[in-house]
Parts: sequence; C-alpha cells; structure tokens
Amino acid sequence: MVDYNPHVDPSIPCADAGMAFRKGDILEIVDQSDSLWWQAVKLPSITACAGLIPSTSLLKRKQKELWWSQPYHPHTCVKTYEEAFESAGFRRSLRLCRRRRGQAFGTSQFCTLRCPTSCYSSLANPYEEVVRYQHHPEHPHRLIALLGPSGVGVNELRRRLIEINPKVYQGAVPHTTRPPKCHEESGREYHFISREQFDTMVCNHRFIDFGELRGHLYGTSVDAVKDVLASGKICVIDIEPHALESVRTAELRAYVIFIKPPTVEQMKHTRMNSHIITNYYTSRPFKDEDFQEIEDAGRNMEQHYCQFFDHVIVNDGLQAACVQLLTAVRRAQDEPQWVPATWIRPTNQS
Repeated sequence: MVDYNPHVDPSIPCADAGMAFRKGDILEIVDQSDSLWWQAVKLPSITACAGLIPSTSLLKRKQKELWWSQPYHPHTCVKTYEEAFESAGFRRSLRLCRRRRGQAFGTSQFCTLRCPTSCYSSLANPYEEVVRYQHHPEHPHRLIALLGPSGVGVNELRRRLIEINPKVYQGAVPHTTRPPKCHEESGREYHFISREQFDTMVCNHRFIDFGELRGHLYGTSVDAVKDVLASGKICVIDIEPHALESVRTAELRAYVIFIKPPTVEQMKHTRMNSHIITNYYTSRPFKDEDFQEIEDAGRNMEQHYCQFFDHVIVNDGLQAACVQLLTAVRRAQDEPQWVPATWIRPTNQS
C-alpha cells in the first residue's frame, strides 16, 4: 500500500540489508518476530535472500508522523463536491451530480474515511494480506469495475464490452428517486424508489456510488450488482476512486481495471472529432487543455490508487483497448489472482 526505500530511511538498522518495494508489490513475510523490522522476499522471487522491511506498526507510526507534519488544510478532500468529484474522475452518469454523501454523514466523517492521505483512512493501511484465489465455475462471476478519469473513454469501453455479448456481460440497473417516464419500467431502465427508501439505503451502505442531479437522486447499489451476478452474467460497472472500498469486498470481489489515458499528442490524434460533456450539460469538441487535464487526472489517480488496480489498459485506440479489456475480463474469471485474504476467510480468523 506504500512505497519504501531503505536507503532514504534513517531508522533502518542497515540500509544494505533492507528491501525496497512499491505499491502493489507482492511480499512474502518470512520472519516477523521483531516488532519493528520484518524479513520478506518479493514475489516472484528470483533469489532466496530476504530483506528487511518495516513492520505494520512501524509504518503506521511513520505515516502518522508524516500526516501530522503536513500543513493544515481544512477538508481538502471535499473542497466542493463538484471539484472533488471532477478531479477524482467520476463516471459520466454521476459526475455532473451534486453528491450528498458528505452531507448525509457529516463532512468530518466523510473526510477522515475517504481522504486518501488521511492516516485514519482504511485505504492508508500499509500492508494488505493477500492470498491466491481461483474463481470456482459454480460461484458467481467476479464484478468488473472500470476506473479512469473523465474523458478517457471508460463509459464507451463498458458499452462496447456489453454490446459484444449482452448474454454474458451486463451493467447494473441504477436506483433513482425521479418519477418514471411513460415508456420506462421499474427494474429495466431504473429501480424507481422513494427518497426515504434511497436515504435508508445510503445509511445502510448499500450504494457503491450515488449522487443528485436536477433534484433527483441516482445510485448504483450493491444489490443491483448482485442481481446481475446471480443471473450468471458478468456485471460490468464504471466507478470513481472513492468507490473502491465498496467494491473490493468479499461480497463483490471486484476485479479493478484502470483505463489509463495515453499521451496528450495521442489523444489529440484519436479524439480529433470527439466531444466532451461540460458541467453545463452541453457537448463541445475537445480542446488542448482538456487533453492535458485528462492526462493530469489519470496520473493523479494512478499515483494515489494504483495498489488497488488488478489490470491497467492504456486507451490509445478504442478498438485495441476493447480487445485488451475483453482479454482482461476473461482472465479475471479463469486465472488465479491475488486477492485480499479477508475475501476468503472471516476477518476474525485472519
């Protein structure tokens, strides 16, 4: 969950005996008898030599010291809902919404739980125990969660994947508090529920993602995803980074695919005739500054959340990216993967 370099750590007993690692690396702990320094090898291991790494308690202490040493910025992770969600790369259907999550639970609670730099955030745990997991053919498929900055093509890739074989791939039916239109049927386009029901689901943490648009609430629920999985299909959704905790659970076992933007020059070439939806619900051609914002947002997203990505696809062309996506989705269902140990066994046994 963190990057570590023993040669810049003054507290390590011997820097040459230390082992450097980056977010997402798989480490096998071979000795944790010392309360401060453990011995580990990096997998796949080329050599049997173990190196020193800081223990969980030592890393947490370092993280807290770093966190408290930073200048005070009140609730920087929720400046305004529009700024926070746009910079986080919200999916198109909810990106233009005014989110209510902070208001529903209180700003300070939202900040400490969701801010990726907070030492109290569950995302800030220095190590995550993982095990090798092979999906069983008789079990529900793994959820496929696509993640990427606005404008990179996440929604289009999801749409194309489902279009390839709608008997295999399906999106989750969203919930909404708006009245149904004459041609709409509850459970098909949307699940139509009251505002009270929606708020109850929010309080019970049954939404992966939710927001408010033009006075109506919209959200993707855990139950809607489970309905698709229970039908034997592979559920494909697109999420924003703050929903990672909601999908990386034993209940959904999400396979997270990051859709990474290519270079600015490549985007200028491939998106020459494309349009972007603005905050005023209008469509206009991409500008050069849009491409730079997409690249910056993707870099920021990868920097903060790369340890939660199971696969990365650079969308430098929709056709090639769609082929890569199809291959990755099949691999998620058919090949062994490293997953959090809590998915396989109860927390009290880990």
